[in-house]
Amino acid sequence: MVSYLIMPVNRKPEFMFSQSLYALRAADVFKAMETSPDGLSTEEAQARLLLYGPNVLREPPQPPQWRKLLRYVSHPMALLLWAAGLLALLTGRPVMGLIIWVVVWVNAGFSFWREYRAVQAVDALKRLLPAHARVIRNSAETQILASEVVPGDVLVLAEGDNVPADARVVEEYGLRANDSILTGEAIPARKSAEASMRDGMTELERPNMVFAGSSIFAGTGRAVVLATGMLTQFGRIANLTQAVKEEPSLLQLNLQHLTRVITVVAVGAAALVFVVNISEVGMHSLDALLFAIGIFVAAVPEGLIPTVTLALAMAVQRLARRNVLVKKLSVVETLGTISVICTDKSGTLTQNQMTVRDVWVAGQRLSVTGVGYDPNADHLASSNPGVESDLSALLAAASLCNNSRLNAPTQDRPIWTCLGDQTEAALRVMARKGGVDEGELAETYPRVHELPFDARRKRMSTIHRNASGEMVFVKGAPKEVLQLCTHVLIDGAPYPLDHTLRAEIMAANDDYARNALRVLALARRNLPPRSGAYTPDKVEQGLTFLGLAAMMDPPRPDVAAAVKACREAGIRMVMITGDYGLTAESVARRIGMLSGPSPRILTGADVDTMSDADLQAALENEVVCARMAPEHKLRLVAAFQARHDVVAVIGDGVNDAPALRKADVGIAMGVAGTDVAKEAADVILTDDNFGGIVAAIEEGRAAYDNLRKFISYIFASNVPEIMPFILSGLFKIPLALTIMQVLAIDLGTDLLPAMALGVEKPEPGVMRRPPRRRNQPLLDRGLMLRAVVFLGGIQTVLCYIGFFFVYSQFGYTDFLHLPSLAHLSFLERLGRPDGQVYMLATTVFHAGVVMAQIGNAFASRTITAKMRQVGVFSNMALLLAILFEVAIILLLIYLRPLNALFEHQPLPLVYWFGLALYGPIVYLLDWIRKIIVRRKPEPIYPASQSSTAPART
Repeated sequence: MVSYLIMPVNRKPEFMFSQSLYALRAADVFKAMETSPDGLSTEEAQARLLLYGPNVLREPPQPPQWRKLLRYVSHPMALLLWAAGLLALLTGRPVMGLIIWVVVWVNAGFSFWREYRAVQAVDALKRLLPAHARVIRNSAETQILASEVVPGDVLVLAEGDNVPADARVVEEYGLRANDSILTGEAIPARKSAEASMRDGMTELERPNMVFAGSSIFAGTGRAVVLATGMLTQFGRIANLTQAVKEEPSLLQLNLQHLTRVITVVAVGAAALVFVVNISEVGMHSLDALLFAIGIFVAAVPEGLIPTVTLALAMAVQRLARRNVLVKKLSVVETLGTISVICTDKSGTLTQNQMTVRDVWVAGQRLSVTGVGYDPNADHLASSNPGVESDLSALLAAASLCNNSRLNAPTQDRPIWTCLGDQTEAALRVMARKGGVDEGELAETYPRVHELPFDARRKRMSTIHRNASGEMVFVKGAPKEVLQLCTHVLIDGAPYPLDHTLRAEIMAANDDYARNALRVLALARRNLPPRSGAYTPDKVEQGLTFLGLAAMMDPPRPDVAAAVKACREAGIRMVMITGDYGLTAESVARRIGMLSGPSPRILTGADVDTMSDADLQAALENEVVCARMAPEHKLRLVAAFQARHDVVAVIGDGVNDAPALRKADVGIAMGVAGTDVAKEAADVILTDDNFGGIVAAIEEGRAAYDNLRKFISYIFASNVPEIMPFILSGLFKIPLALTIMQVLAIDLGTDLLPAMALGVEKPEPGVMRRPPRRRNQPLLDRGLMLRAVVFLGGIQTVLCYIGFFFVYSQFGYTDFLHLPSLAHLSFLERLGRPDGQVYMLATTVFHAGVVMAQIGNAFASRTITAKMRQVGVFSNMALLLAILFEVAIILLLIYLRPLNALFEHQPLPLVYWFGLALYGPIVYLLDWIRKIIVRRKPEPIYPASQSSTAPART
């Protein structure tokens, strides 16, 4: 356990000091760390950074690369190919055995390389969003990289921040931290600035300490950094921070199941053919074993595993170029199954650039001009002298009950910006526009305590000292604040708050809300002499209502188009916000999220009274979820999941973090999002562009589609690879394709085009069809019929036409009684006329499979879309792979000694005219099939529930 002791900061600590820093008073902590409440100077911070090093943790040791490579040569599919190669060696075919093993190593090497590149790419993308910290430097609050925090820095902590280093709290207002990553305690710990003198406590139990890796749950505060990097508590247990083994995703489980099915089918078919060839056909056991090996090798899709990694990695990289950071590859396929999106409002659907537009005070409405955070651009003034004192009281409350900071323009940043909550910044700008002298006000009303905002209370309070004692200022949700008020300020004096005035205030609030304005209420109270601790129950009662501030938070410009695209894709959009119901409904209608005239406004209070079954029933129809606390959001996500929906949650605040973790996919805003939200999310929109969600879902669907395209392409070629062994055993016709030629197809000509299909971009109609079911298998009946029966059948027929055409050219007409020469060696066949004809026929069959696969590759590029919609040249990787495929087959046929190794005869040029037609024929027939499919009304995937459909079962 780390001990935080007094240490000279001009040299590295050796943990040989006398007195623990948590036992000192706050003033003595500054002295011990050779710093001050004004923070370090830039020069001193740089010197300490050089001395202590960056505030980063050492990466945990990674398993050696050879062990990762070993995984790819020892999975079940690879082990079966190892066994097939060994059998070939034992049966006197060493070249065949070696080539089978080469197939294993080539696929393993490619998979290893793709995983290595994918991990590197994801790590590089994570570095695009470096962690930041707010500190006091040169007497001013500033934001720096978390890696640049040094001992002696004064941290500024607020709700939602990740704590960048171990630090001693020196000032706090309702500060609570989530230390569960270190202590396992789920309840946030209350923090104090007082010295901790109690014996028998560990550092982790000290209430005046905050730790690297924890996060601020509520409140605000300041803390002096004591330790950074590997010297923190988190760093001391860095070995425990290694990534937990990731659970396999639905796609990975699907692939594992598919692999097992293929393996069982391949082994079963090979064993059946072996037995039939020996018992029924009377084939020699050695020949029967070779036939069985051929069927097995032809049935195993060796490129399946590397293509999965490739498809997901390419999707992640494409999303990165669109400013969407996906933290792990397995999330990509889940994106494609999303059927419900639950989204926060403020900062997510809206720009979170608050500007106060209107003020209600003493029964009067006042307009506020200007936009942004410039307090000098416009002004706030009353044309009614009778409300000036009331307005001044409201503006004072807005300035004092506030933790934001306004930053004036600089040379590097030519506009006014803010630090802290944008809502509070808007109130501060309003106060300055109204002529408030904040410096003088702070001296007149020094703050002594704060009751931070709480999602359940929906308000925040600050206690200040004044000439007559203490006064509390409260701001929060109008309904909640008004319930605590007994008076209203009119003409500078408190006036009893009767039902008529309450109704007038709520009517003004509702009118603002219907116009999509966010409304906050402000109130105050002179406190009696203090007895005991400040608590909400004691402080927030008997308030005097000061007025309402109505703020405009315009929707993001890209939101309406994104919402429309999601609805067209069959995805339900649900707003879940802590804001007022009418405001939420107005914003939802403005951006196109609602279609019905009167959606139900479901509040947190409603959720509290509902059973799980009632809540699920309420979600069947269009709803707007308002006044929701974090636990309500969590329960809503669980209710949607219980209805068999795949749920994405979009948020930016600390109150969104539980729901982000609970969701199937958590999506956070990269700029406006809090550290806690970004930590909890699976996907981060680095530029806060809501349209990135559409791109993410599109890529998720495309990645799944691309895997199906790969499977279709491979399975279609497996049919003409397997059928020669079956037909030869059943009808005793010559084997039209040898085992070596099967290996040449799987290893040389099919592999690269198949993988190129894995990088296809989303086709145009991918976002105009419903999401697929969560349990939709990769290989379903429709895909099997298209690949095996339709495309595979066409290729087999074409290849056998070429095969028998060669025999007919040499006078053979009885195709059922052709001489079987598969058992002869290449030289033995070469020495016989009928052997040369046989090799010429098998060469045509092999070349026919390759040429037909070219048509299959183009046909597989789209599921139903037309080729001109995606563009013939949009996938250059596929075009290059096809050129490579043609080059390989030409080399295998015409180049010695390859043609001898693969038992080929050079083809006359005239044969290529016929073979060149195979591809167009395959493509044309599938084009006709797509025309028929496009005319059908059914969606490609089974439809998920729409926005008003009953739950799927």
